[in-house]
Amino acid sequence: MSRLSLRFPLLAGLVFCALIGSTSPCPAQAVAPVLHVDGLGKGTATLDSPWQFHVGDNPAWALVQTSDATGIDDWEQISPDKTWGAQGHPAYTGFAWYRKHIHLAPAPGADRDFALLIRHIDDAYEIYWNGTLVGHNGTLPPHPFFYFSEPAQTFGLGPVRDGVLALRVWKGPLNSFDSDQLGGLYAAPVVGAPSAIASLKDQLDYMWLRSRQYYFGLQALYGLVMLLSLLAWLRNRAQRVLLWMTVFSLGPLLALVLTGLRLPWSYDAALGWLQPVLSMQDIGLWFLLLYLLDLHENNRLAHFTRTLAIVSIISTSLDGALSACDWSNPLFAPWVQLADAALTVVFTLAEAFPLVLVARALRKRLDPARWLVAITAVIAEMISVVRIAVQQGSRYTHWTLGEKIGAPIFTVNGNVFTAQTIANTLLLLAIIYAVYRYLQESSRRQSTLEEEFKSARELQQVLIPENLPALPGFAMTSAYKPAQEVGGDFFQIIPLDGEFAGSTLILLGDVSGKGLRAAMTVSLIVGAVRTLARFAPSPAEVLAELNQRLFGRLQGGFATCLALRVSADGSCVMASAGHPAPFLNKQEVKLPGALPLGIMPEASYEEMTIALREGDHFALYTDGLLEARSANGEIFSFERLDALFATHPDAAKASATAVDFGQDDDITVLTLTRLGSGQQSTSKLSAPHLAQA
Repeated sequence: MSRLSLRFPLLAGLVFCALIGSTSPCPAQAVAPVLHVDGLGKGTATLDSPWQFHVGDNPAWALVQTSDATGIDDWEQISPDKTWGAQGHPAYTGFAWYRKHIHLAPAPGADRDFALLIRHIDDAYEIYWNGTLVGHNGTLPPHPFFYFSEPAQTFGLGPVRDGVLALRVWKGPLNSFDSDQLGGLYAAPVVGAPSAIASLKDQLDYMWLRSRQYYFGLQALYGLVMLLSLLAWLRNRAQRVLLWMTVFSLGPLLALVLTGLRLPWSYDAALGWLQPVLSMQDIGLWFLLLYLLDLHENNRLAHFTRTLAIVSIISTSLDGALSACDWSNPLFAPWVQLADAALTVVFTLAEAFPLVLVARALRKRLDPARWLVAITAVIAEMISVVRIAVQQGSRYTHWTLGEKIGAPIFTVNGNVFTAQTIANTLLLLAIIYAVYRYLQESSRRQSTLEEEFKSARELQQVLIPENLPALPGFAMTSAYKPAQEVGGDFFQIIPLDGEFAGSTLILLGDVSGKGLRAAMTVSLIVGAVRTLARFAPSPAEVLAELNQRLFGRLQGGFATCLALRVSADGSCVMASAGHPAPFLNKQEVKLPGALPLGIMPEASYEEMTIALREGDHFALYTDGLLEARSANGEIFSFERLDALFATHPDAAKASATAVDFGQDDDITVLTLTRLGSGQQSTSKLSAPHLAQA
């Protein structure tokens, strides 16, 4: 009896446990306790207690009657204020579910409806209440879509009371720079009255704006610098430093639009476009350094910079294009990630190029403003390079240096300042100051150059005959049209005396090149010609003596020249040094070939004699007439030249025809018309037209 009395309670207990076990899970798999939110009025409640969590995907997990133990593995509990990567599921991507049993009881007189606020879930998600879809953000596979940056999202739950709140989450494949601590919830959801939830969202948005004050201010400064640089460059296209300042300042503005304003860009689009935008900013910085460090005249370095810029923009564009690929395909994803890593290595190494530029400038004497740019550029770029480099594959290496480099140093009024923020700010300020100093120096150099051009123009006006001397037996006209402020064409008309009294020495020529250097060569030639005409009136001798004086003094250039001695009886002795042949009436005079002046010291020149008859029209010109070029690139050509001189034009008409067609070089024309007996010699000079800068 005593043994039976002991066994009966034990047997009864086993039967009771069996009956209980047939309707509910065993203690190890007990349903998660219900979170009671009673008497919730106009406020909010944070759902910060542990949630049930399960990796994988099963639509039945949204249903209220589904046990938390349903699935391959048991449900686990994790905190909603940390990612699942930080809670035992590192580098996990794909689907996962969160579940929470909630009892909501409104306070008397409170709104019977409830709303939910989600701060951020990585990446796309759906929200279910008792198995009914009540909201989503982005779209889940098979056509995933999620945003790069977004504010907190709110969802109306309606008059809910007791049930299960379930979150179906999808995390996209990791990029090469992603850590393994990502995925899912970042902060606990908040439930409450719709008005309270809306107020909380407004508060969060305000706090976000407040924390971005300095960032927005810095981007506004970039925008102002970009606008001023662009306007200044449009006024003076020769100032390339302003163009590259525009490019450098435009990069941060575009990055702001793509990632800094919480605009509804997809993650793929924002990241895809961000890569070439950042490359554009780097390229702008490289060319800025070329000019500010006085390296732009180094042709090899400038060519390498252009090549590297092309490599950078191509690699970043390809890397950005990879964002549009289907990373969720398990067969395709490894190759895409490998390509992503390889391209990242290319443009990350390119970002270190400022080190090369600064090293090349170490021997130069530069003012402190330019060295300040160099130093801040190196610091800013190397912070970025090291941070990006160590973040590559960090989920495998577990290096934390990238996080430390990007960690806040201090906070002001909610605005976080990192090493990169400080370096970028100092770089922008240094560039603004250095560009200002550079433009000041350029302005001073330009003023000095303009003074030199003014002096050269005044000198050339002295050298060009203001009044043509009378040429016995001829009517003479001339026109001189330089393409720039000063030109390289020249002509001289020198009456002779002594043995050749009554004859006139005429020289017309063209110095290679344009501008100030050509004008200085012209002054040298004119001075020598006036001296040579006294003792060497023979055209061939004049050219030979000029050639010897010019050899070695033209810095690789040369000059063409046509020399002739004209007598009152119409005889004309001429010699050419590589100059275009003159026209007699409508036919080109065939001259012996000869080298231009200044090429070989012992060059000789051959003379020929022609007789100009009554009414003959003799025209000399420089190649600027022949090489006039229209707006569509068509050259004036010999055909038009033949047709022009067939009309026996004076010098003003001939030069005006070429100018109207499209002047591309200095133009000089000289015409001689043989007069009949009884006609009086005349000379007509078309006033030089000096182009303005």
